[in-house]
Amino acid sequence: MKEFALQLYDATHEQRITGVTAFIGEDASGSFGIRPNHARFMTTLVFGLARFRQGEEEDWQYLALPGAVLYFNNNELALSTRRFMIDTDLDRISSLLEQQLIAEEEDLRATKASLQKMEQAMLTRLRALKREMT
Repeated sequence: MKEFALQLYDATHEQRITGVTAFIGEDASGSFGIRPNHARFMTTLVFGLARFRQGEEEDWQYLALPGAVLYFNNNELALSTRRFMIDTDLDRISSLLEQQLIAEEEDLRATKASLQKMEQAMLTRLRALKREMT
């Protein structure tokens, strides 16, 4: 049976999974699959779930990603992302992914609000400086 290795990298750790026989992911153009001995390939995955299988009879394992850079070469699939989660239970990992998306949206809103406050404070200070100079 032909196999390839899956190398996962995120901001805090890395994980190597051997014996992978299939990978299914999604990029901006849609879903695609990778099997052993695939041609060299590079793309960026969208936020969501990918899946992979070890062996032909094993269950699919789901990989939750907030987007990733994918590179396949010489029977090794490398994924670089901010973070990843792996689980065999689709419902559980879907719930984790949804929670992660909600948390990231809340962080983004807080960052935007902070930037707006900083901008307003800077404009207020510039106006005060302009008044002092005149």
